[in-house]
Amino acid sequence: MSDTKPNKGFNLGMLKRIMSYTRPYRKLFTATVVLTFLLSAIAILRPLIIKYTLNEVVEKQRDLSTLNMIGFALIGILIFEAILQFTNIYLTSLLGQNIIKDLRIQVYSHILRLKNSYFDNTPVGMLVTRSVSDIESLNDMFSQGFIVICGDILMLLIFIAVMLANNWAMALVSLSSIPLLLIATNLFKNGVKKTFTEVRNAVASLNTFTNEHIMGMKIVQVFNREKEEYTRFTKINEKHRDANIRSIWYYSVFFPVVEILSAVSTALLVWYAGFRNNSYNISLGDFTFFLMMINMMFRPIRMLADRLNNLQMGMVAAERVFKILDTQETIDDTGTLPAENLRGHIEFKHVWFAYKEENYVLKDLSFRIEPGETVAFVGATGAGKSSIVNLLNRFYEINKGEILLDGKNVSSYKLDELRQSIGIVLQDVYLFNDSILNNITLHNPEISEQQVVEAAKKIGIHDFIMQLPGNYHYNIRERGSMLSAGQKQLIAFIRAYVYDPPVFILDEATSAIDVETEKLLQRAAQYLCQDRTSIIIAHRLVTIQHASKIIVLDKGQILEMGTRDELLDKNGHFRRLHDLQIEGIGTQKAS
Repeated sequence: MSDTKPNKGFNLGMLKRIMSYTRPYRKLFTATVVLTFLLSAIAILRPLIIKYTLNEVVEKQRDLSTLNMIGFALIGILIFEAILQFTNIYLTSLLGQNIIKDLRIQVYSHILRLKNSYFDNTPVGMLVTRSVSDIESLNDMFSQGFIVICGDILMLLIFIAVMLANNWAMALVSLSSIPLLLIATNLFKNGVKKTFTEVRNAVASLNTFTNEHIMGMKIVQVFNREKEEYTRFTKINEKHRDANIRSIWYYSVFFPVVEILSAVSTALLVWYAGFRNNSYNISLGDFTFFLMMINMMFRPIRMLADRLNNLQMGMVAAERVFKILDTQETIDDTGTLPAENLRGHIEFKHVWFAYKEENYVLKDLSFRIEPGETVAFVGATGAGKSSIVNLLNRFYEINKGEILLDGKNVSSYKLDELRQSIGIVLQDVYLFNDSILNNITLHNPEISEQQVVEAAKKIGIHDFIMQLPGNYHYNIRERGSMLSAGQKQLIAFIRAYVYDPPVFILDEATSAIDVETEKLLQRAAQYLCQDRTSIIIAHRLVTIQHASKIIVLDKGQILEMGTRDELLDKNGHFRRLHDLQIEGIGTQKAS
């Protein structure tokens, strides 16, 4: 999936935004800048010392003691440079890792606040790519990016100035191939940047496809689609490979070009020194100095191209990451009312809601639920039953109307307290790769293990948990793969119950379990619904016999409302649903 086109030119605003993350680490950032510039400044020392040694000591003085002293001085300079380089690499990497840690936390925190509608339209694999590998790419912007590039440019300017000051003619000869190198560098930089964008898009597509199909592997195998999905994966993987090969091609061409141009400069210098030596006495020190300068200049220029590429790679990755941070699809959490001691009075007043544009799934919906009342919503798939739950918890925002809880608009409550006051058991229970205890408490330190044990006893699952290795500390693996559907539902019941919410919601929570477990859950549901407002959403009418009121929905509107007996006496939509299910049960028993 591609969501970012390669930007043209250098985005200074994006660079400023990235560099703003260095503010908490000003001292570390300053240290890396000082070390980088210091290394750039002292790089010229060794060629100058060698030039002086050859011209003054070897050719003129021929003093062995002086030569030894200079040799030790060169060793000392090398050791000093090595220490500075080690420190600089360590500090720049430390700075980069701290920044990507902060940025990754910021991105994940922002994702936690996004609306469910954002996740409805955004592949999980793409978000994983942005949160992990794209942010990781930003590390190179600090370890091999902007600061180091500035240091390389400073070093090149110092080299050129010193070369011109020593012998402008030999300097021009040595630098004669630099224009060609700059052209090659620019072509390389632009080409690799384009291929990097293709690689990042291919990585996102690969992550998205792999994540979706591993999670949906049962569906793939049930419908015998292994070969077809393998073929699709192969094509996506080939695109990823081809994008990387194109990037490698640019590298494989550019580096030999640099070596050739370096050899051309060396050859021109040798030719010039030999040609002019008859007229001008070019010393061994001068010749060696310029020879060293050619080798020392071409290396940072070659690295400069790669570092500019890393910088632009980081810019592209940053653009993708900041696109998520700039997404305004967040739940408005401006409520100030505490959601403590709620009575559970719920009222929908002329509520209109659509997941997309004006394709409304709830149309002018109005109803009231009294505190402590158990209300069931029934209706065909797509009638809008689950949407009511989503809106009450503010997973989505309504288009028109008003939702009241204890007479106050739900948006006026603190969002975290509002959701903590509404316990939900969903049909599709999601369990994490963790222990049963942590899946129930969700690492909430306010909920003790003893509370969990007591809740499990009341629900009726304690004996089963005690038979597992490790009991409540048994790891149920990803998505609770070690448990049956009914056992996962029971754990979801406990998870909702231990928070002791004043409002309790069962959303198709007994539709995918066996009869025995269903009876157990029905008893647990009746126990949990006592003395609290409860909403039960179900297709199977047998699960709502204890409901004090039933609301029948169809296409986002209320068709009927009343007690079970009242609706049966009306001989309307609910009666038809009831009779159809009774006939279905009878047919199943007969078969």
